[in-house]
Amino acid sequence: MAAAYQQFVVELRAALAAQGFDDTGRSDGYVFRALAAGPMTVSALAQRLDITKQGAGQLVEDMERRGYLHRQPDPQDRRARLVALSPHGEQALRAARRFHRRYERNLVRRHGAEAVATLRALLGAVAGDAALDDPRLRAFYI
Repeated sequence: MAAAYQQFVVELRAALAAQGFDDTGRSDGYVFRALAAGPMTVSALAQRLDITKQGAGQLVEDMERRGYLHRQPDPQDRRARLVALSPHGEQALRAARRFHRRYERNLVRRHGAEAVATLRALLGAVAGDAALDDPRLRAFYI
C-alpha cells in the first residue's frame, strides 16, 4: 500500500508541477482539503488536522508566503482571523481534484470497474468503518 501511495504522490506532484504548482509542500494537500469547505481559524485547522496550533500556524505562514492561502477578519469575532484558500490555492485544489478523477478513470480503464470497486472495498475494510465515517479523515480523501 505504501509503494502504491508513494507512486500516486509522485504522479500527482508531477501533474501539479506541469500546471505551474511546482512549489507545493508535503502537507499542502491536507490543508487545501481542510479549507475547501470554507475559512477557519488556525486553531480550528489544527484541530481538523490533529496537529498542534504551532504546527498549523507554521503551515499557514508557509502556504501564505507561497500564495496558496490568505487571512481575513472573522466577521463573527473581530479579534480572530480566518485562514482561507487564495485564488491560487483554489486553482491548485481544483487541479489536484482533476488529477484524482483522471487517475481513478485510468485505473478503471486499465483494470476494469469491478477490480477498482473491489480495491476500494478492500481498502475501506482495512481502514475500518469508523475511520471512513470520521469527517476529519473524509476531508483528506474526498
